[in-house]
Order: sequence, then C-alpha cells, then structure tokens
Amino acid sequence: MRSDSPTQSGHRDLERAQLRAYAEDVRNSYTRELRRSQELKDTYLATVKALAAAVEAKDDCTGGHIQRVHALGMLLARAIVPEEAGDAQLACGFLLHDVGKLAVPDAVLNKPGPLDADEWELMRQHPEKGAKILAAIPFLDRALDVVRHHHERWDGAGYPAGLKGEDIPLWARIFAIVDTVDAITSDRPYRQGRPLEAAIDELRAGAGAQFDPACVAAFERLDREAVERLLEHRGERHPELDEIAMPEFSLKSHAA
Repeated sequence: MRSDSPTQSGHRDLERAQLRAYAEDVRNSYTRELRRSQELKDTYLATVKALAAAVEAKDDCTGGHIQRVHALGMLLARAIVPEEAGDAQLACGFLLHDVGKLAVPDAVLNKPGPLDADEWELMRQHPEKGAKILAAIPFLDRALDVVRHHHERWDGAGYPAGLKGEDIPLWARIFAIVDTVDAITSDRPYRQGRPLEAAIDELRAGAGAQFDPACVAAFERLDREAVERLLEHRGERHPELDEIAMPEFSLKSHAA
C-alpha cells in the first residue's frame, strides 16, 4: 500500500485549512447579515410604532382607537384569512390606517361637532396622504392597501378611488368592519358610544352596500365576549391587547 508523499500530505493540509478558513468566513458573514437584518427589522418596526403613536397623540378624541382596531382587525383577519394573519404588513396596515391624519389640521381633526363641506374635503384626503407618507418606507407596499382603501365601500360609493366589491383589497375590507365597530361603540365629544349589538345591527344593515357581506358574517361569528373585552381599551395598559402580538416583521416586499 503506497503512502502519500510529504508534498501530497502538505497540499491536503493546506486545502483543509483553506476550507476551514472559508467556512469560518461564510459563518461570520452570515452572522453579520442576520444581525444587520434584525437591526433593519427593528428600525422599521420602531418607525411603525412611532408613527402610530404620533397619530394617536394628534387625534385626541379617540383614546386607544389604534390599539383597539389593530387587535380587533387581527382577530377578524385570523378568522377570514388565517394564512395571512402572520404577515406583519397586515398588522402595520391596521396600526397605520390613519397616518394621513398627521396632515389634517388639528382644528378639523378635533372639531367637537359636524364638519362643514370644506373641512370634510380635507378629512377625505387623509387616505391618499397616508399612502404618500408610507410610500417612502420600503417593505410596506401591501400595508398601503389598508391605509389607502379603508374608506372604500362595497357598492363603489366610497373614497378615494371609488373601488367596488372585490376590487377593494381584502385587508381594507376587513379593516372597514372593525373601524366601524369601534367608531360606533366609542364615546365622542358630540355623542356617547353605543353597545356592540347596535354596531352589529349597523353592519348587517350595510352588508352588500357599505361592507363586504362575507366580512360582516365573519365578524358576527367572532366570540362576543372577546370582542367586548377588546373594545374596553381606552388608552390604558390592557393585558389582553398585549397578547395580540405583532407578527414577525419581514423585509420581503409583496410588490411584483
């Protein structure tokens, strides 16, 4: 049996050393990329939360609204599209739906009474303004569906685009349900909130006109006690809301 020459053995040792060094470089590079990716995710999530907090602070008539509709929206989304409920863009869209209100004058946003025609026109611009604000943030492309289209109507009479039926993005149709429920059940300066059952009656009356009938039916199937508990939140610490966790944030875009 022939043994390797010292030269051949030396070549193999050098080759193994080079492979070990290459593997170490790959491992270190991968670790650095993971760290950078996590830092970027943390930055985007912090941006989302800061924008949501800014909207909540500006619109001081609806304490806890953003947290409530986020939690209710996630609850309803899990019932309708469970395969998409783990997408953080869904949660970001719910949290940032009213970010365009940052561009609405305080006197209009917090007016203690009905808006006049000019004020209403300013208010109607907030979905498009919100979409423009978020367009500068990568990886929120599908979250814009909620921001831009949550005031569309199933019958096409909504705004800003007048979309109709299933042309309205599903996430926006889901959000329109919980946004309406929260609006009806919350106290406002000019009226008191009404019971959950009154909100459900309005959903039923608007099914096929204002709302997607399938989304209305799905909301009616939710556990009423769970919904009631989430609606109790008025800006204070709420343990049950804390359990509605933000899904893992992905740096993957939905854009084609």
